[in-house]
Amino acid sequence: MQPTADFEPSRVTRSLLRRSRQGALATLTVGKGDPYCSLVNVASHPDGSPILLISRLALHTRNILGDARVSLMLDERAPGDPLEGARIMLGGTAEEAAEAERPLLRRRYLSVHPSAQAFVDFKDFSFFRIKPTSLHLVAGFGRIIDLAPDQYLTDLGGAESVLEAEEDAVAHMNADHRDALNLYATAMLAAEAGDWRCTGCDPDGLDLQNGTSMALRLDFPRRIVTPMELRKVLRELAEQARASNG
Repeated sequence: MQPTADFEPSRVTRSLLRRSRQGALATLTVGKGDPYCSLVNVASHPDGSPILLISRLALHTRNILGDARVSLMLDERAPGDPLEGARIMLGGTAEEAAEAERPLLRRRYLSVHPSAQAFVDFKDFSFFRIKPTSLHLVAGFGRIIDLAPDQYLTDLGGAESVLEAEEDAVAHMNADHRDALNLYATAMLAAEAGDWRCTGCDPDGLDLQNGTSMALRLDFPRRIVTPMELRKVLRELAEQARASNG
Protein backbone atom coordinates (compact mmCIF):
# COMPACT_ATOMS: atom_id res chain seq x y z
CA MET A 1 0.00 0.00 0.00
CA GLN A 2 1.02 3.64 -0.39
CA PRO A 3 1.48 6.24 2.39
CA THR A 4 -1.47 8.58 2.95
CA ALA A 5 -1.90 11.90 4.71
CA ASP A 6 -2.69 10.13 7.99
CA PHE A 7 -0.32 7.18 7.59
CA GLU A 8 3.42 7.60 7.13
CA PRO A 9 4.97 4.10 7.26
CA SER A 10 8.55 5.34 7.51
CA ARG A 11 7.71 7.63 10.42
CA VAL A 12 5.78 4.91 12.28
CA THR A 13 8.68 2.49 11.81
CA ARG A 14 11.34 4.96 12.94
CA SER A 15 9.30 5.76 16.03
CA LEU A 16 8.94 2.08 16.98
CA LEU A 17 12.66 1.47 16.48
CA ARG A 18 13.51 4.40 18.76
CA ARG A 19 10.88 3.79 21.45
CA SER A 20 11.08 0.02 21.83
CA ARG A 21 12.86 -1.34 24.89
CA GLN A 22 12.03 -5.06 24.50
CA GLY A 23 11.43 -7.33 21.57
CA ALA A 24 11.01 -10.94 20.47
CA LEU A 25 14.23 -12.20 18.89
CA ALA A 26 14.05 -15.18 16.54
CA THR A 27 17.22 -17.14 15.77
CA LEU A 28 18.07 -20.46 14.12
CA THR A 29 19.05 -23.32 16.43
CA VAL A 30 22.63 -24.49 15.99
CA GLY A 31 22.88 -27.84 14.24
CA LYS A 32 19.16 -28.14 13.53
CA GLY A 33 18.04 -24.87 11.98
CA ASP A 34 14.83 -24.92 14.01
CA PRO A 35 13.35 -21.50 14.85
CA TYR A 36 13.95 -20.30 18.42
CA CYS A 37 12.36 -17.19 19.93
CA SER A 38 13.40 -15.28 23.05
CA LEU A 39 12.63 -12.01 24.81
CA VAL A 40 15.47 -9.46 24.72
CA ASN A 41 16.05 -5.87 25.76
CA VAL A 42 16.90 -3.51 22.91
CA ALA A 43 18.30 -0.03 22.36
CA SER A 44 18.93 1.87 19.14
CA HIS A 45 22.04 2.96 17.25
CA PRO A 46 22.06 6.59 16.02
CA ASP A 47 20.86 5.28 12.66
CA GLY A 48 17.97 3.45 14.32
CA SER A 49 19.23 -0.12 13.96
CA PRO A 50 18.69 -2.30 17.07
CA ILE A 51 21.39 -2.87 19.69
CA LEU A 52 21.48 -6.02 21.84
CA LEU A 53 23.52 -6.85 24.94
CA ILE A 54 23.49 -10.62 25.22
CA SER A 55 25.39 -13.38 27.01
CA ARG A 56 27.29 -16.18 25.33
CA LEU A 57 25.66 -18.49 27.86
CA ALA A 58 22.26 -17.80 26.27
CA LEU A 59 20.97 -20.10 23.56
CA HIS A 60 20.06 -17.21 21.26
CA THR A 61 23.66 -15.95 21.35
CA ARG A 62 25.05 -19.38 20.51
CA ASN A 63 22.56 -19.53 17.66
CA ILE A 64 23.68 -16.13 16.34
CA LEU A 65 27.33 -17.13 16.46
CA GLY A 66 26.41 -20.15 14.34
CA ASP A 67 24.12 -18.30 11.93
CA ALA A 68 23.83 -14.51 12.16
CA ARG A 69 20.42 -14.33 10.46
CA VAL A 70 17.75 -13.09 12.87
CA SER A 71 14.28 -11.60 13.02
CA LEU A 72 13.20 -9.10 15.65
CA MET A 73 9.59 -8.18 16.40
CA LEU A 74 8.89 -4.85 18.10
CA ASP A 75 5.44 -3.62 19.07
CA GLU A 76 3.81 -0.61 20.69
CA ARG A 77 2.87 -2.44 23.90
CA ALA A 78 -0.34 -0.43 23.82
CA PRO A 79 -3.13 -1.14 26.34
CA GLY A 80 -6.07 -3.23 25.19
CA ASP A 81 -5.88 -5.61 22.26
CA PRO A 82 -2.17 -5.80 21.30
CA LEU A 83 -3.13 -6.69 17.73
CA GLU A 84 -4.62 -3.23 17.31
CA GLY A 85 -1.24 -1.58 17.85
CA ALA A 86 1.57 -1.15 15.35
CA ARG A 87 4.36 -3.70 15.15
CA ILE A 88 7.34 -4.39 12.95
CA MET A 89 9.10 -7.60 11.99
CA LEU A 90 12.68 -6.70 11.15
CA GLY A 91 14.96 -9.20 9.42
CA GLY A 92 18.71 -8.91 9.24
CA THR A 93 22.05 -10.11 10.54
CA ALA A 94 23.25 -9.71 14.12
CA GLU A 95 26.89 -8.62 14.11
CA GLU A 96 29.07 -8.52 17.20
CA ALA A 97 30.38 -5.02 17.83
CA ALA A 98 33.97 -4.26 16.89
CA GLU A 99 36.09 -2.75 19.66
CA ALA A 100 35.90 0.71 18.08
CA GLU A 101 32.10 0.65 18.05
CA ARG A 102 31.63 -0.73 21.55
CA PRO A 103 31.78 2.62 23.48
CA LEU A 104 28.94 4.08 21.40
CA LEU A 105 26.75 0.98 21.73
CA ARG A 106 27.50 0.75 25.45
CA ARG A 107 26.58 4.38 26.08
CA ARG A 108 23.33 4.25 24.12
CA TYR A 109 22.29 0.91 25.61
CA LEU A 110 22.98 1.92 29.22
CA SER A 111 21.16 5.20 28.67
CA VAL A 112 17.88 3.31 28.21
CA HIS A 113 18.71 0.25 30.36
CA PRO A 114 20.71 1.65 33.30
CA SER A 115 20.22 -1.54 35.34
CA ALA A 116 22.47 -3.34 32.82
CA GLN A 117 25.39 -1.50 34.41
CA ALA A 118 25.46 -4.37 36.93
CA PHE A 119 26.54 -6.93 34.31
CA VAL A 120 27.64 -5.05 31.18
CA ASP A 121 31.32 -5.80 31.87
CA PHE A 122 30.88 -9.52 32.54
CA LYS A 123 33.16 -11.46 30.20
CA ASP A 124 30.33 -13.50 28.67
CA PHE A 125 28.31 -10.41 27.63
CA SER A 126 28.79 -8.70 24.27
CA PHE A 127 27.09 -6.03 22.24
CA PHE A 128 25.53 -6.98 18.93
CA ARG A 129 23.95 -4.71 16.35
CA ILE A 130 21.28 -5.94 13.95
CA LYS A 131 21.94 -4.76 10.39
CA PRO A 132 18.49 -4.72 8.76
CA THR A 133 17.84 -6.30 5.37
CA SER A 134 14.03 -6.38 5.42
CA LEU A 135 11.12 -5.01 7.42
CA HIS A 136 7.38 -5.73 7.52
CA LEU A 137 5.15 -3.15 9.19
CA VAL A 138 1.62 -3.90 10.43
CA ALA A 139 0.01 -0.72 11.70
CA GLY A 140 -3.67 -1.65 11.69
CA PHE A 141 -6.32 -2.74 9.21
CA GLY A 142 -5.20 -1.95 5.68
CA ARG A 143 -1.93 -0.50 6.93
CA ILE A 144 0.53 -3.23 6.06
CA ILE A 145 3.68 -2.58 4.06
CA ASP A 146 7.25 -3.78 3.47
CA LEU A 147 10.01 -1.18 3.74
CA ALA A 148 13.64 -1.14 2.62
CA PRO A 149 16.31 -0.02 5.14
CA ASP A 150 16.83 3.33 3.42
CA GLN A 151 13.15 4.12 4.03
CA TYR A 152 13.43 4.07 7.83
CA LEU A 153 17.07 4.18 8.96
CA THR A 154 18.51 7.62 9.74
CA ASP A 155 21.08 8.89 7.26
CA LEU A 156 24.20 9.75 9.27
CA GLY A 157 26.14 11.12 6.31
CA GLY A 158 27.64 14.55 7.04
CA ALA A 159 26.40 14.49 10.64
CA GLU A 160 29.69 13.53 12.29
CA SER A 161 29.91 16.67 14.42
CA VAL A 162 26.43 16.34 15.93
CA LEU A 163 27.05 12.65 16.64
CA GLU A 164 30.31 13.51 18.39
CA ALA A 165 28.45 16.11 20.46
CA GLU A 166 25.58 13.77 21.39
CA GLU A 167 26.97 12.57 24.72
CA ASP A 168 27.60 16.10 26.00
CA ALA A 169 24.30 17.37 24.61
CA VAL A 170 22.34 14.61 26.37
CA ALA A 171 24.16 15.23 29.65
CA HIS A 172 23.55 18.99 29.37
CA MET A 173 19.83 18.56 28.68
CA ASN A 174 19.43 16.20 31.62
CA ALA A 175 21.42 18.40 34.00
CA ASP A 176 20.11 21.84 33.07
CA HIS A 177 16.94 21.54 31.01
CA ARG A 178 14.66 18.97 32.62
CA ASP A 179 11.84 21.52 32.47
CA ALA A 180 12.18 21.68 28.68
CA LEU A 181 12.24 17.88 28.43
CA ASN A 182 9.05 17.68 30.45
CA LEU A 183 7.47 20.30 28.18
CA TYR A 184 8.46 18.35 25.06
CA ALA A 185 6.78 15.27 26.51
CA THR A 186 3.60 16.89 27.80
CA ALA A 187 2.94 19.78 25.41
CA MET A 188 4.21 18.27 22.16
CA LEU A 189 3.77 14.52 22.63
CA ALA A 190 0.65 14.47 24.83
CA ALA A 191 2.31 12.50 27.62
CA GLU A 192 1.73 12.92 31.32
CA ALA A 193 4.21 14.88 33.42
CA GLY A 194 6.98 12.75 34.88
CA ASP A 195 10.70 12.35 35.35
CA TRP A 196 11.44 12.80 31.66
CA ARG A 197 15.07 12.67 30.58
CA CYS A 198 16.88 12.59 27.28
CA THR A 199 18.43 9.26 26.30
CA GLY A 200 19.81 10.14 22.88
CA CYS A 201 19.67 12.36 19.83
CA ASP A 202 20.47 12.04 16.14
CA PRO A 203 19.94 14.08 12.96
CA ASP A 204 16.22 13.27 12.90
CA GLY A 205 15.09 13.67 16.50
CA LEU A 206 15.35 13.36 20.27
CA ASP A 207 14.63 10.30 22.44
CA LEU A 208 12.90 10.76 25.80
CA GLN A 209 12.27 8.32 28.64
CA ASN A 210 10.30 8.49 31.88
CA GLY A 211 12.05 6.16 34.31
CA THR A 212 11.97 2.75 32.66
CA SER A 213 8.24 2.71 31.98
CA MET A 214 7.72 4.86 28.89
CA ALA A 215 9.75 6.12 25.95
CA LEU A 216 8.90 8.83 23.42
CA ARG A 217 10.33 10.08 20.15
CA LEU A 218 10.37 13.81 19.34
CA ASP A 219 10.96 14.34 15.63
CA PHE A 220 12.87 17.42 14.56
CA PRO A 221 11.17 19.65 11.96
CA ARG A 222 14.29 19.39 9.79
CA ARG A 223 17.48 17.37 9.54
CA ILE A 224 20.17 18.45 12.03
CA VAL A 225 23.88 17.89 11.32
CA THR A 226 25.81 20.30 13.59
CA PRO A 227 25.79 21.08 17.34
CA MET A 228 24.77 24.68 16.58
CA GLU A 229 21.76 23.47 14.59
CA LEU A 230 20.89 21.12 17.45
CA ARG A 231 20.91 23.92 20.03
CA LYS A 232 18.79 26.09 17.75
CA VAL A 233 16.13 23.47 17.07
CA LEU A 234 15.88 22.52 20.76
CA ARG A 235 15.29 26.18 21.65
CA GLU A 236 12.66 26.47 18.93
CA LEU A 237 10.87 23.35 20.13
CA ALA A 238 10.95 24.56 23.74
CA GLU A 239 9.41 27.89 22.67
CA GLN A 240 6.70 26.07 20.71
CA ALA A 241 5.99 23.82 23.68
CA ARG A 242 5.69 26.78 26.06
CA ALA A 243 3.41 28.60 23.64
CA SER A 244 1.11 25.60 23.21
CA ASN A 245 1.08 25.09 26.96
CA GLY A 246 -0.37 28.55 27.47
